[in-house]
Amino acid sequence: MPRFFYPAELAIGHTVTLPDQVAHHIRVLRLNTGDPIFLFNGDGGFYVASLSLIEKKRISAEVKTFNPGEVELPYAITLAQALPESSKMDWIIEKAVELGVYRIQALSAQRCVTRLSAERAEKRLGHWQGIIQSASEQCGRNRLTQMGQISDLTTWVSQQDMHRRIMLCPEANQSLADWARHHPPQAVTLMIGPEGGFTEQEQQLAIRNGVTPLSMGPRILRTETAGLSAIATLNAMWDHTETR
Repeated sequence: MPRFFYPAELAIGHTVTLPDQVAHHIRVLRLNTGDPIFLFNGDGGFYVASLSLIEKKRISAEVKTFNPGEVELPYAITLAQALPESSKMDWIIEKAVELGVYRIQALSAQRCVTRLSAERAEKRLGHWQGIIQSASEQCGRNRLTQMGQISDLTTWVSQQDMHRRIMLCPEANQSLADWARHHPPQAVTLMIGPEGGFTEQEQQLAIRNGVTPLSMGPRILRTETAGLSAIATLNAMWDHTETR
């Protein structure tokens, strides 16, 4: 059944006018009055609705029932991704949402190719939020991955009120898989460098601020591969538990 994000309150018995983008998808799918759809607003669970009105400029649906089901991970993973080339970031966000990350934090590091002005950064954040919504519709998640404001690495890594942070470094003595095997499921942040990786100065700064360096094995992975591989590794090690 088609699933759509609805950015407002939903309640059984209410008739809602669907956003233009959702209405466009419904027309493309050639759905008809009376056809059922799923709606979710990011607060958890989803609603079954029935299309009640299909007009040229408006499509409405009547909310019928609520299902509290969730497919979230039982631990919160934050992906702290140093900004790669723009199309790579789009792909990383889409796949990270599918893999269940709780939050994505974009970082500006010394070797980042992409540099954004304040205006461009705001536009890019809106674009990424749209990717998060679309990916959530596709993969069955009823809660939206949070998208943090773009932050300078030096400022961000100096924050002390955060849960365990892990930086992927090819030179690290311990692998992420080995670390996860010996630690219980928990909230973690995975730090991924840009093309060319973090500089030595950035790595040492992170370590001084309590970040744990771990590797993904002997091969050097591209920035668009490393974070997703790390998320999948943690899921494989931890996702069979019920710990929250």
